[in-house]
Amino acid sequence: MNVMINMPLYNYEVPDLREAIGWARRDQDYPVLLKRCNFWAGARDEANRLIAFGYVCGMGLEHGYMEDIMVHPNYQKQGLGAAVVKELLSESERFGLEIVTVSYASENQAFYKACGFTHGSGGVWQAKDLIT
Repeated sequence: MNVMINMPLYNYEVPDLREAIGWARRDQDYPVLLKRCNFWAGARDEANRLIAFGYVCGMGLEHGYMEDIMVHPNYQKQGLGAAVVKELLSESERFGLEIVTVSYASENQAFYKACGFTHGSGGVWQAKDLIT
């Protein structure tokens, strides 16, 4: 499966994938997110269904932020997530980004380290109505 940068997407495809991996659909985010991010990457299966996705956003100057790396459960643990991350990092270099950051759950640290990220300290702010 080829990972492609800025592949054409229907508005429902990323929400469907989000739902398949157990995340909230966030239908309202698409296609708005695609207009606001710097670029995205995705892969399709042999039936042309979206099975992997991720994106980089930011000001497009020196720094970008990678987000929402997702792979359909039927295709996880096969290297597809790493392929999406690596394609996004390659596009970041072509785009002129010198720094790409990502936030992840602690259980995903080894995955991102294998993709070339170094672990660092930082913080996350969340709106009060989102904190459970």
